[in-house]
Amino acid sequence: MNTLAPRAPLADALVPFKTWWPVVAGLLVLYVPTYWTLAHGIWNSEEQAHGPIVLAVTLFLIWQRRALFTEAAAPVTRKEVAGGLATLVFGLLIYAVGRSQEILLMEVGSQIPVILGVLLATLGFRAVRTLWFALFFLLFMVPLPGFFVDAVTGPLKEYISVIAEKVLYTAGYPIARNGVILIVGQYQLLVADACSGLHSMFSLSAMGLLYLYLMQHTSVVRNAIIMAAIIPIAFAANIVRVMVLILVTYHLGDEAGQGFLHDFAGIMLFIIGLLFLFLLDGVLGFFFPDRPRART
Repeated sequence: MNTLAPRAPLADALVPFKTWWPVVAGLLVLYVPTYWTLAHGIWNSEEQAHGPIVLAVTLFLIWQRRALFTEAAAPVTRKEVAGGLATLVFGLLIYAVGRSQEILLMEVGSQIPVILGVLLATLGFRAVRTLWFALFFLLFMVPLPGFFVDAVTGPLKEYISVIAEKVLYTAGYPIARNGVILIVGQYQLLVADACSGLHSMFSLSAMGLLYLYLMQHTSVVRNAIIMAAIIPIAFAANIVRVMVLILVTYHLGDEAGQGFLHDFAGIMLFIIGLLFLFLLDGVLGFFFPDRPRART
């Protein structure tokens, strides 16, 4: 009697690749040109600099769950296949319109229904439940629509200008305001669109939600308070950034306020926001500690 030789480890490792390479190849054909456009466009701006980070984190989250693509699973139902194919076709239509008309909002956003449709049609709802956060996190890679940015940026700049003026005036600085123009000493400073903090709120929200997902707190109240605090923290951090730039300009001159320190203040804004978020989480931990998890 002949005995079968054991399968080589390399052959076992190549099984998922043989199964999924058409899907991976298709996604690369669709979206590598999109990433190339982003990398040579809006990802170079301060407002969308978080895009590559979001993409890298999403790939890491999927890689963490890679066993999903190799382990045996229950057969996919007809309903799941039909729903997945419909979602996939919908996503491809969005991609086609976005790519042909150069609408990044649709082109980048189409990743979510395309990947969702593939998962649903091939692995079913189980895969969608497993990778739900990775798919949700891709939303933060989608550029904000122009009409929304225009509608929100103006009021944000106005609020920031008013608060910065009142705080610094109370502190004894010779400051006045005309709309979103702040006059301090001999300098006039315009609170530009980039100083509204809208995109900072967007990127900090992404990192805050990722932090909550990774921490896996069991307290619903603790999670809810942190989520509700993300945007106010980002707004407050941006006010601090604007006031720091005003003080730098007042004490060190216009070149200092508009040079390296201006860009460095943007980085510090993000770091300060995250630190406030971590501090809040630590304080809430005393009042809403995590419950012991049941062993499985």
